[in-house]
Amino acid sequence: MAEGLPATPARPSLSLPETLRLGLFQACLGCLAVIFAGLLNRVMLTELGFPGLLVGTSLAFEQFVAPSRVLFGQISDSHPLARRHRVPYVLLGTALFCGIAVIAVPLIFAVGRIFHQGSPGAIALAVVALGALFACYGLAVSLATTPYLALVIDRTNEQERSRAVGVIWCMLTVGIVVGAILISLSLRSLDGIRDPQLLEPTLSAFMARVAIGVMGLTVIATWGMESPIRSPGVSQGGSREDGVTLRQAWTLIRSSRQVLIFFSFLILFTLALFLQDPVLESYGAQVFGMAIAATAQLNAFWGVGTLVGLLVAGVWIVPWLGKLATARLGCQLIALSLLLLLLSGITASVPALQVVMVLFGLAAGIGTNGALCLMLDLTLPEVAGTFVGVWGLAQALSRALGKVIGGGLFDLGNWLSGSGLFPRSVGSYPAYALVLVIELLVAIAALLMLQRVNVRQFRDDTRQSLAKVLTAEWS
Repeated sequence: MAEGLPATPARPSLSLPETLRLGLFQACLGCLAVIFAGLLNRVMLTELGFPGLLVGTSLAFEQFVAPSRVLFGQISDSHPLARRHRVPYVLLGTALFCGIAVIAVPLIFAVGRIFHQGSPGAIALAVVALGALFACYGLAVSLATTPYLALVIDRTNEQERSRAVGVIWCMLTVGIVVGAILISLSLRSLDGIRDPQLLEPTLSAFMARVAIGVMGLTVIATWGMESPIRSPGVSQGGSREDGVTLRQAWTLIRSSRQVLIFFSFLILFTLALFLQDPVLESYGAQVFGMAIAATAQLNAFWGVGTLVGLLVAGVWIVPWLGKLATARLGCQLIALSLLLLLLSGITASVPALQVVMVLFGLAAGIGTNGALCLMLDLTLPEVAGTFVGVWGLAQALSRALGKVIGGGLFDLGNWLSGSGLFPRSVGSYPAYALVLVIELLVAIAALLMLQRVNVRQFRDDTRQSLAKVLTAEWS
């Protein structure tokens, strides 16, 4: 260890049952992601007739608040609650985003009524309220997830981390699949119904049940996962409070070119996975003629593929090829999957779309496992919360850009179609094709950026920088 660094806390290993239990929180996040990124944007776009740019921008506010992840990570490192650094923040954040989820449905339908019947001033206020709702939701998610990932780092060493990442992100995908199935089963009675007065009460009751379940499972997931510190100001095995301030953290981050390279890769990689996110279910509805329950199942097909990809990568591909090569393979497969997703719209075959979504999920699982293992390996244990916040910022920023750019490209494609550039016989397909073509180019850019990541140089540069930052502070 470089001179001047604080002692790294001892890490009690996570057994497989503990890892599965801890992964319940990720499963809950996956379930809510399907509802917020899938069901609600489908309802806003198709049933309520919101413009694509409005939907994309509103959803993006969840990620526009991503810089808070760095702050929440540093606070988690430095300021324990109830004599713990991680779990209380996870529970507090979960309670907040569950409460916000419950009020999201009535607010969205209220905005829909104002949007179609209100004055321009009322519409502007409604749009601001919608953005504020998703911004608050994003802050709550950041407050919960940043300490959660830091807890995974606290509880694992480098050898154990690949297995833990595979299991926990498999649980995320299980949550996505379960969420899609819950939507399909619970909302099957809404197939073909577009009347907001019939949709709102059913969706509100469904969201309330989901929020209660998520809060209960999070308590189960985190119970006993973190031992209390022995006394105020003294962490387990080391002194986090004497670690790094937020100002020092930014100095450390700016001091390494490899941090910027990997940060850029994470943005491009995540953008390549989620640029189609705001329009995917509407793609199924308008190009393939699928009902609400059927488009929700697209997330299940994607989730099953991702689950298999995560498992295959964690058990076989990462040990065989290594983390960097696995991430590279994932980027290549994602690009191929996006090409197939683009071509499937030409035939408008629902079975073909379902198969492609499984393949896309498989590629996403392989790439995600490799990228996450790299991410956690490139996180210094001495400042785990802060570094996880930085990586979370990269991913959240790209999710935000994906929603805004995806919605904006969709509107641009519709405008081009309406201008007579494309024949009327092709319908709305060109608008979706424009989104997918740009996403394919982003996947290729992520692959090129990954070629510039050097793991050894990253570790050497950041450790030396951390030692200099702390030495300068103490001298």
